[in-house]
Amino acid sequence: MIDARKLPEEYGSMVFNDRVMRERLPKDTYKAVHKTIASGTHLELDVANSVAAVMKEWAVENGATHFTHWFQPMTGLTAEKHDSFISPEDDGTVIMEFSGKELVKGEPDASSFPSGGLRATFEARGYTAWDPSSPAFIKDGSLYIPTAFCSYGGEALDKKTPLLRSMEALSKEAVKMLNHIGYTDVSRVITTVGSEQEYFLIDKEQYKKRKDLLFTGRTLIGAPATKGQEMEDHYFGVLKSKVSAYMHDLDEELWKLGIPAKTKHNEVAPAQHELAPVFETANVAVDHNQLTMEVMKKVADKHNYACLLHEKPFEGINGSGKHNNWSVCTNTGMNLLDPGKDPGENLPFILFLVAVIAAVDEYAPQLRLSVASAGNDHRLGANEAPPAIISIFVGDELQKILDSIEAGDVFKSSGKVKMGMGADVLPHITKDNTDRNRTSPFAFTGNKFEFRMPGSAVSVANANIVLNTAVAEVIKRIYDKVSDLSGDALNEKLKEVLKEELVAHKRVVFNGNGYTDEWIREAEKRGLPNLKALPDAMPHWISDKSIKLFTDHQIFTKEELYSRYEILLENYSKSVHIEALTMQEMVQKDLTEGIISYSKDLAKEIAGKKDILPSAGCVLESGILSKLDEASGGISEKMKKLCEDTKKAEGMTDILEQASYYESTILSDMDELREYADAAEALIPEKYLSYPTYGQMLFSLR
Repeated sequence: MIDARKLPEEYGSMVFNDRVMRERLPKDTYKAVHKTIASGTHLELDVANSVAAVMKEWAVENGATHFTHWFQPMTGLTAEKHDSFISPEDDGTVIMEFSGKELVKGEPDASSFPSGGLRATFEARGYTAWDPSSPAFIKDGSLYIPTAFCSYGGEALDKKTPLLRSMEALSKEAVKMLNHIGYTDVSRVITTVGSEQEYFLIDKEQYKKRKDLLFTGRTLIGAPATKGQEMEDHYFGVLKSKVSAYMHDLDEELWKLGIPAKTKHNEVAPAQHELAPVFETANVAVDHNQLTMEVMKKVADKHNYACLLHEKPFEGINGSGKHNNWSVCTNTGMNLLDPGKDPGENLPFILFLVAVIAAVDEYAPQLRLSVASAGNDHRLGANEAPPAIISIFVGDELQKILDSIEAGDVFKSSGKVKMGMGADVLPHITKDNTDRNRTSPFAFTGNKFEFRMPGSAVSVANANIVLNTAVAEVIKRIYDKVSDLSGDALNEKLKEVLKEELVAHKRVVFNGNGYTDEWIREAEKRGLPNLKALPDAMPHWISDKSIKLFTDHQIFTKEELYSRYEILLENYSKSVHIEALTMQEMVQKDLTEGIISYSKDLAKEIAGKKDILPSAGCVLESGILSKLDEASGGISEKMKKLCEDTKKAEGMTDILEQASYYESTILSDMDELREYADAAEALIPEKYLSYPTYGQMLFSLR
C-alpha cells in the first residue's frame, strides 16, 4: 500500500516520463526527444541510441529483465512479444544490452493478426515503430514500449497509427485557421480525451461456472433476479468494504503507471462501478485506457473477483459504456471549446462549436460505426445508453448563441447564475451554463463534448479518429472559403460562412429526451440516420464520401478502409457465432440437466403424495411441472431453429450478407430461445442448476 504522504513520489514511478528523461538524458538528447513529443518531428537514430541506453539502465534498476513492443492490433486488444536484455559473451557470461534500433523497431508476424486481406498467410513480415509521444513503462518485469504496427508495405494494421494521423490532420487545419484569424502564436493544436470506464465485478468462482461469461463476456441465459436496479439505491451508494479495497489497489497500480485515475463510484446497476481519469493527450489517453482495462482484470483476480467489461453482461439492467470526453487545446494553453465569460464574442469557440456540429451531422454514419460492435449494439438504445441516432446537446445558453448566429444578432451572456439552496448555512453556488443530458449521444458539458456512445470493452481510438478527421475536414472547408480575405472583410465573410454551416447542420442539435419514441419519429423527419446495428452502418465506411474524407486527410488509404471493413464484419459474425454455439451448449447440457432433475423430483413428490393420499391434488407441484413441460417444448422448438439457422450462416460467403443474417436472424433466434430458457430457469431451485443465477452473481459481493 502506498503511503499517502509519498504518493507524489510513487505516481509514475514505473514510467519513463518527462521527469525521468530530464534527469537522466544528456541535455541535447532530452531537447531532441522533447521537441519530437511537443511538435511531432522525426527522431534520429543517434538520439534513439542515447535514449535506449538510458532507458535500459532505468528499467533494469526497476527490476525489468525484458522489453516488449506493446501495440494495438485490429483484434481490439493489445499485443506484446518479450525479449530479454541479455547478450551472451564468449566467456559464458552475459551483459545487458538494448540498442536504439531495438527501441525504434520490432518485427511481429503481421499475417497472424487481422489484416482484412492486406497480408496473405505467407507474407509474415510486419513492423512495430516506437511512439515517443506515449511514455514507456514497466509492468510485470518487462519494459513496455508503446508502438505503432504496420505491414511490410507500410499499411496500418493497428489503431494507434490512424489515431496519430488524425491528431496531426486536425492540428494542421486548426493551426492554419487560427493563424489566419489572428492567433499567430499557435503552432500546434492538441486533442485531449478523458475516458470514463464502467465495469462489473462478480465473484470469481461464480464467473468460472458460467460458460457464457467465459466464452462471450455476457450472459446468454438467465432469469432476472427479484430485485434489480429499480430501487435506485446502488448509484453513488456506500462502497462495500471488499469492493473499496479492490478500487484502492486498482488506483495504486494505475498511479504507478502514470495513469491519472481520479474518480471512483458505484454505478446504477447492482455490482456495476465506474473509474474516471483526468484528461490527457488523446494518444496517451487511448493507451492508458487499454492499459487500465488490463490492470482492472489483473487486480480483480487478486481480490477473487472477475471484472466484466462487456457492454451488456446482464439482461434487464444497465450495461457499461466508456464516455469519451473530448476537447481541443492549443500549445498556448487555450481550450477552444471553453466558452469563456462572453461566449458570443469568443470567435475561436464559436468557430469550433459550429465545426463540431457540422462534422457530427455530416459524418454521423462514420461516427456511429466507430462505436459499433456485437456487444455495444445490445446496449445502444437501452435505458442507460443513448439511442443509435446521433444528435448533439448544447443546452439553453449555447442554443441562444446558435440562434443569434443564425439571426445575425450579437449574443450577450447573462453570466453565471448563483443558486440559493434555501438554507442559510449552505453556500451559494454558481449554476453552469448548460445542464447535463445523459440521453444525448454527444453532449456539450462546459468546456468539452462528451461522446456517450462508445462501449466499455472497446478502444476509444476509433471514435477519436473519426471525430478528429471530421472536424479537420469542416475547419478546412471553412478556411478555404475565407483564406483570401483579411480585416473586416474576413470577419464578415466568416460570420456568413458559420451561419451557412449552422443552417445546413442544425438538424443534429437536440436538447430534449433522447430516450422517447417521439424523438425517434422526430429524428426520422429531420433525416437523421438510425443505424441500429453494425451491419447497417458498415456500407457507409466504404462509401465514396467516407473514402474521400479519410484519404484526403491521409488517415487511411482506400485499401486500409476496405481492410477494416472486412475485419469489423468478420469479427461481428464470429462474435455472434460463438454466442450461438455457447448458448446451444449451455441450454442442452446445463439447463436441460436442471430441468430433468427437478422434473424427476417433482414427479416423485407427486407420486409419493398420491401413494399416501390417493385423492391428493398436488396442485402446486403439478402446476410447476406443467409449466416446465411447456417451457421444455418451447426450448426444443427454438433450439432446433437456432441450430439450423446457425448452420446456414456458417455457409455464407458474402461477409456483409453473413453479418446481416447473424444480426437479423441468429440474434432473433437466440432471443426467442432465451425467453423459454429463462422461464424454465425461473421455476427451478438454485441447487438444481450447475451455474450461478443473476441473484447470486449480482448480490453476493460483500
